[in-house]
Amino acid sequence: QVQLVESGGGLVQPGGSLRLSCAASLRDFRLYTIAWFRQVPGKGREFLGYISYRDGRKTYADSVRDRFTISRNNVENEAYLQMNSLKREDTGSYYCALSGRSRPSVTSEYSYWGQGTQVTVSS
Repeated sequence: QVQLVESGGGLVQPGGSLRLSCAASLRDFRLYTIAWFRQVPGKGREFLGYISYRDGRKTYADSVRDRFTISRNNVENEAYLQMNSLKREDTGSYYCALSGRSRPSVTSEYSYWGQGTQVTVSS
C-alpha cells in the first residue's frame, strides 16, 4: 500500500520560513511527478506547484512563485516544499501528491495523496 506522509508543519510568524517534507513508501518513486497542494476550510485544494519526474521541470502557481521551492530526493523517496516569506494567507493544510504524468494538469491525474500537515502563519 502506497503511503505519503507529510511533516514539518507548524506555527510561523509572517515573513518566516518552513520546510515541509513528504515521505513516500512506494517503488519507482523517481517515476512520479510530485506536487504540493494547499487547502483551507470551505475551499477546494489549491495547486501550488510540481516537479516533473521526466526532466525535473518545476511549475508553480502565481501565488507562491518566487517564495516556494519544490525539490525531491529520489534516493530517500522524499519531496520537499521550502516556503519563504510566508504570509497569513498561506495558512492551511498542505498535501503532497504523486502523478504518473510528467505534466499533470488536473487534480484527478494524481494517484496518491498524503494526509496533510497544518501550516499556520500568525503573529
